[in-house]
Amino acid sequence: MATEVTVPVLGESITEATLGEWLKQPGDPVAVDEPIASLETDKVSVEVPSPVAGVMGQHAVAVGDTVQVGAMLATIDSGDGAAAAPAKTPEPAATATPAALAKDESGAGYGDQPGAGTSDSPAALSPSVRRAVLEHGVDPGTVKGTGRDGRITKEDVTAAASSKPVPAPAAAPAPTAAPAAASGRGEERVRMTRLRQTIAKRLKEAQNTAAMLTTFNDVDMTAVIEARAKYKDLFEKKHGVRLGFMGFFVKAATMALRDIPSVNASIDGDDIVYHDYADISVAVSSPGGLVVPVIRDADQMSVATIEKTIGDFGKRAKEGALKMDEMKGGTFTISNGGVFGSLMSTPIINPPQSAVLGLHRIEERPVVVNGQIVIRPMMYLALSYDHRLIDGREAVTFLVALKNAIEDPTRILIDL
Repeated sequence: MATEVTVPVLGESITEATLGEWLKQPGDPVAVDEPIASLETDKVSVEVPSPVAGVMGQHAVAVGDTVQVGAMLATIDSGDGAAAAPAKTPEPAATATPAALAKDESGAGYGDQPGAGTSDSPAALSPSVRRAVLEHGVDPGTVKGTGRDGRITKEDVTAAASSKPVPAPAAAPAPTAAPAAASGRGEERVRMTRLRQTIAKRLKEAQNTAAMLTTFNDVDMTAVIEARAKYKDLFEKKHGVRLGFMGFFVKAATMALRDIPSVNASIDGDDIVYHDYADISVAVSSPGGLVVPVIRDADQMSVATIEKTIGDFGKRAKEGALKMDEMKGGTFTISNGGVFGSLMSTPIINPPQSAVLGLHRIEERPVVVNGQIVIRPMMYLALSYDHRLIDGREAVTFLVALKNAIEDPTRILIDL
């Protein structure tokens, strides 16, 4: 008897998703609640668990297909997999060679090996990982996976390729009629993920709707760097998390938002909605791109609690384990491009919010202090805001309040 697996409810107002990858192949044994597929929604990736124990049956949809909530994805057959998957002699992991992946990437032979689906077999690798294996010529059997449940990620393949010794040049083959791609001007067409499509749509919508403007300031990071160096070991020992800079900035931002409430507000039709709380969206990296989980009631948190929350978000974003509810809402966004080396940028507002703060890299520069030219670690701050709601005076006042709190962290302690 076969049990149908359908697309689960994905969240409020989300009616469809894209099948990102199959985690189980036909013939694989499946336990209750074991993930069998990964769906890409507008916000995060969602794993689909098996409702029963049994054997993976036939896939009803292919990777990349768009599926509606409630649609059938696959079937789970009763049994333990012994009858569905014919016995075979165990083969070493190295059999999953780039050549085999090339065959799989072209579509020929995909899923035609009974019992396929081990962590390093072609069928068990996601499309992006298979492409990376083909590009770098890496044997997936030699790559240690760091993803969820030990699965190989694109970053694992890249790291393995960088550590692989360069082979000696092979003897040149006899001249043949080379295809056009041999000129080194090849192209690859890859369909945008649903997350990337949503990011593109929302950012363009923000540009088309908001009267967006960016104002800049810079901040001397000396005091925060000294405080971090002095207390980082004690902080980590007591709270179990490293003391970073984001905790200071989030806390300072919540104080500035309280003083300048329009920066924490939003426009709803002809109304302005003011929030007496600060839900801070923080941009973190995930395998599919930047995602923006929300720190709820950040204004009520300590620096330690903020650092713990951000660290948890970052870890689960890399694993694709963020929940849909954690991505909703937010009254103000902080994006830290400095971790990638950005010196200055003009971040785009995350609708329906009215402002976003961009942080950048810390760079030693000459500045004048008490009439003397000194070298200080400086950072540029950028506040992009909706000029329909926020005036220039308010934007500048917000940045100055933030700057004052960072340059004198005692203000954060005494709530000044």
